[in-house]
Amino acid sequence: MSVDFTLDLRGESCPYPVIYTLEALRDMKKGQLLQVISDCPSAFRNVPEEVVKHGYTMAQEPEKTGPEFSLFIQV
Repeated sequence: MSVDFTLDLRGESCPYPVIYTLEALRDMKKGQLLQVISDCPSAFRNVPEEVVKHGYTMAQEPEKTGPEFSLFIQV
């Protein structure tokens, strides 16, 4: 899987991970893959819920490493 853009949101508290993720996805082309890195516990649930509501696809299960996790979203 080839990531086209990485959004590092470590240190950002909710609701900013959701807001910044949706803004980044709007600027991407169909078929591109966005990796979101965050350490906000509620973003682990909120970001996937919101991106799916907006018509994007979770490309794979989140990867968790300690307090941080990566989400992979397909445009």
